[in-house]
Order: sequence, then C-alpha cells, then structure tokens
Amino acid sequence: MNAAPDTLSFEAALQRLEEIVRVLERGEAPLDQSIDLYQEGDRLKRLCEERLKSAQARIEAIAFGPDGQPSGTVPFDGS
Repeated sequence: MNAAPDTLSFEAALQRLEEIVRVLERGEAPLDQSIDLYQEGDRLKRLCEERLKSAQARIEAIAFGPDGQPSGTVPFDGS
C-alpha cells in the first residue's frame, strides 16, 4: 500500500502501521527497506495522532446543559 498517508482513513493508516511494525519486528526486511518502512511508519503514526486529537477535540466540543445532557456543540478552536 503506497497511497499518500493523508488520503488514508484512520483505520487504513492504522492497519498499514501495524503491518509495518510486524515486518520490522520480524527483522525480515533489508536495512534500506527497514529505514523506508520506519519513515513511512513515523508519518502514519503522526497522521493517526493528529486524527485522534481532532476527534477528541470534536468530542470535547459537545456542550452540556445544566442537567448534564448534551445540549449542542460549540465551535472548535483548533489553535
């Protein structure tokens, strides 16, 4: 799978990252390929972290009323 990381869904990026980890843990890849896989894995890890952080921010932006029930959302300030 050589799709650009930013076009992958979170699930696809995580699955590819898991594949990379398995290959690297087995030690079956030559050094140059291991380095390339490590770099790809690092990009995917950062992508997954960004997507999780964004999802968490959206969840935290849900506004709760005085009764503790969701009453709507508030705009997320991503800064």
